[in-house]
Amino acid sequence: MVRISIAYDRLRVEEKMLAASAAELGHEASMLDAKSMEAGTEGTAASMGLGDAVLVRCVSHHRGACVAALAEFAGVTAINSLEVSSRCGNKMFMTLLLRRAGVPTPRTHFALSAEGAVGCMGREGYPLVIKPLVGSWGRGVMSVGDRDTLDAIIESRSVTDSPHDRLYYLQERVERPPRDIRVITVGGEAVAAMYRESAGFRTNVAAGAAPRACEITPEIAELAAGASDAVGGGVLGVDMMEDASRGIVVHEVNNTVEFRGMASTGQADVPAAIVAYAARAARA
Repeated sequence: MVRISIAYDRLRVEEKMLAASAAELGHEASMLDAKSMEAGTEGTAASMGLGDAVLVRCVSHHRGACVAALAEFAGVTAINSLEVSSRCGNKMFMTLLLRRAGVPTPRTHFALSAEGAVGCMGREGYPLVIKPLVGSWGRGVMSVGDRDTLDAIIESRSVTDSPHDRLYYLQERVERPPRDIRVITVGGEAVAAMYRESAGFRTNVAAGAAPRACEITPEIAELAAGASDAVGGGVLGVDMMEDASRGIVVHEVNNTVEFRGMASTGQADVPAAIVAYAARAARA
């Protein structure tokens, strides 16, 4: 029996599914509201209310990274680790790691100022996809088809307080079917996959995309494993697109993956796979 803490800042269906799976597998699960955590340099696993392993499920990237850091400081296994959280939480870091590992990815450019973004767009040509460096659920992801649209985005970003809005992540718009592929990897192995179908540009289930079952082909399994290895492994959501000329490319790796949509497609028992992985990691 392993004591598994499930750290969250917004209690969702996934966290409840993980707790239920832990109980079914004979482990002790405890729910930990990360917003209530207080700790210091003298803190211990017991004083922080941590078990043998912590599933870090915070919606907030920064809060989740802090939970992982505190857990690791106290000698507790964090899933995912602070290193993996930091790598996946910044799209620039994640994309560079994928590229360096030889994982096929869309062509991507990084501009560290608005002027740089304008220059990049001028050289590369439209359309390009602009994404926030930090964020999820497809928020802030836009297809930029002309200079007027780019200027409007730059203007809207200039009045925010976020330093990330002064940095620009620009990616080619891949010619693909009206869907992408989400693969969940646990310990480097693809355990479930689904298509996310959408009539619009964004394919996030949170934005209204419809989940459909997807077979884990050898190509998908190999790409998912390569992407997982590139960022450091753990429990991840690997997002792929079917490019008309190049085949499948990986465009994102998600650190705190949601899987309620996957459950509706009749895929493998994702919560059980995650809990079993956490138990193995805690015993290692």
